[in-house]
Amino acid sequence: MLNLCKKSLLNRRFVAGLTILSIALSVALILGVERLRTEARAGFANSVSGVDLIVAARGNDVQILMATVFGVGSTGTGIRWESLEMLEDMPEIEWTVPLMMGDTHRGYPVIGTSAAYFERFRHSGGQTLSFEKGSVSGSPEDAVVGADVAQAFGYEPGTEIVNAHGAGQVSFYVHDESPFIVRGVLAPTGTAVDRMVFVPLEGFDALHENAAQKVTDPFSRAETSGDREERAEPDRHAGHGHHGHAPDTINAIYAGLKSKPSVLSVQRKLANYREDALTAVLPNVALLQLWSITGTAETALRLMSGAVALAGVIGMVVMLSAALDARRREFAILRSVGATPGNIFVLIISEAVMLLLAGILLGYIVLSVVTVAVDPILAAKFGLRIGLGLPTLREALLIAMIFCSGLIAGAVPAFRVYRMTLADGLSMRL
Repeated sequence: MLNLCKKSLLNRRFVAGLTILSIALSVALILGVERLRTEARAGFANSVSGVDLIVAARGNDVQILMATVFGVGSTGTGIRWESLEMLEDMPEIEWTVPLMMGDTHRGYPVIGTSAAYFERFRHSGGQTLSFEKGSVSGSPEDAVVGADVAQAFGYEPGTEIVNAHGAGQVSFYVHDESPFIVRGVLAPTGTAVDRMVFVPLEGFDALHENAAQKVTDPFSRAETSGDREERAEPDRHAGHGHHGHAPDTINAIYAGLKSKPSVLSVQRKLANYREDALTAVLPNVALLQLWSITGTAETALRLMSGAVALAGVIGMVVMLSAALDARRREFAILRSVGATPGNIFVLIISEAVMLLLAGILLGYIVLSVVTVAVDPILAAKFGLRIGLGLPTLREALLIAMIFCSGLIAGAVPAFRVYRMTLADGLSMRL
């Protein structure tokens, strides 16, 4: 029976090939959407797991989460250094990590922070950050880069890098007068940390102070040669400041609590703090808000992939049904050599099964090829890694649903063939 099915499909190889292709594309799209959705959620959820509160200037919780954890966007206005000291003095607070943002390095976000970041930050359910090469240094001009940044540009400890003021690929001012030196390369985490560059607070803040001093009035008199001779040549690391330098403002604070139930009390105190307009964000709650925002897009993608799958199944039914009248002579010959209507029914169902299996297999191959090609781009742009692997339980269920739907749809032309061959067998032909 299988050999007969194969030969029958080969005789209609063009139409059968188009049917297999449509099923393959639907399978690849459905599984691709599901993997992208699952990995995006997992990547976001794994990006920060050891921070109880993110304190920033009053604003939208999701915006603050995206800026501080994923390096996307900004927190708006800064908060005073005194607010950090106030937070540290709270009895409920166990530790704090200050953050400064606003610079980029060749499109990757630059974070100004302290060495406590590498001790306190957790990801992927509580894992600590580790160094693949080098380590944290206490010098203001030293930098630590994430795994993706190091891989993209071939950075090693000792490499000199220059940051720029601005977001993404837009740079308003290049700080080439004060380069940083890479001292550490973080091990891959599969989170947004891989796409970040970390520099000390002192270096980050003093760098901008130095840049501000270099901005002059464009309508002032032109500098004379005597003025240039009188000016002393600055030290190329002078813009990084000195140890112990405290910035006037910072962008955000990571905070850990001594007791989790005290989170509402701390939120209330910060909301009532009069010296600064502060917002205390719970990362997990902000993530739930983010899922509610992206839920509509996820539903739209699922509906679109479902429509493609339905189109593929309908195409298979149309192909099998359209061939019935043309194959009437074939079925009559089979009946003449002893085939029953049930055998003909099984033949059509077997053809549908072979088309479905070929389409599913080809779809998985297409998905794997696309994944290999797109994965580096997703990792570089969004910090997402889909990766290859066997289907998950949910993906297996989706494949089973496609297969069962196709099998049920294939039963329609098979039943028509059954009735047709039965009527041909009972009718008298002269």
